[in-house]
Parts: sequence; C-alpha cells; structure tokens
Amino acid sequence: MTDPSSPRLRLRVLFGSDAMLGPGKADLLEAIREAGSISAAGRAMGMSYKRAWSLVEEMNAAFRAPLVDSTRGGAKGGGAQLSALGAQVLAAYRGLEDDAARAGAPRIAELQGLLRKS
Repeated sequence: MTDPSSPRLRLRVLFGSDAMLGPGKADLLEAIREAGSISAAGRAMGMSYKRAWSLVEEMNAAFRAPLVDSTRGGAKGGGAQLSALGAQVLAAYRGLEDDAARAGAPRIAELQGLLRKS
C-alpha cells in the first residue's frame, strides 16, 4: 500500500474537446472489473449509480467500441464487465501513469524538498 503522505502523480488525458480519461474513470473501470456491476462499483467509490452510469456512457461513446459491457437486471440480475477494449484502455492508462511517475520522480522530489516543513 502506498503511503498516503507521499507525493503522487495524477494524470488526465484530454482527447480534443469531447473525450477525457483520468484517474476517476480509470478507478471506475477497475471497480467494475472487480465488482462485476456498475452500481456496486459506484457504491464502492461513493458515487451514485446515475453518476457511474453517466461516466460509463461517456467512455463507451468516446472509444471505438464500448469499454464496459452491461446486462440489465431482472430475474437473474444484471451485471457489467470490461470489454477486451476496456481492459486494454485501462492497462494503457495505468502504464502511462507508471511511465510518467518514473520520468517525473526527480522533479517531484525537487518539489517536495521545497515544501514548508510541518
């Protein structure tokens, strides 16, 4: 587990004016992968189903194919899972985060050294 007091880098990738992928959406994709449900993922993240569904719709519309496949509830219950493209997008985003953190580590350390001591 990462020390909560240590610096961290958070990236938001803007694709023109219509699409964006950032830490919240990536966390939501991970939560959906783990929970198998958009509503359960939203609850785990402290967001409403409506907000979680809205973010999923944004991502599904932005990429060339849906990132999340879902089925409606009913007698057997509904569910959601990452599509192959969703898993690929999530892995690429997390890889980008790792690359940026490694490349930026010296500058982050420099900035941390300039903070006021508490």
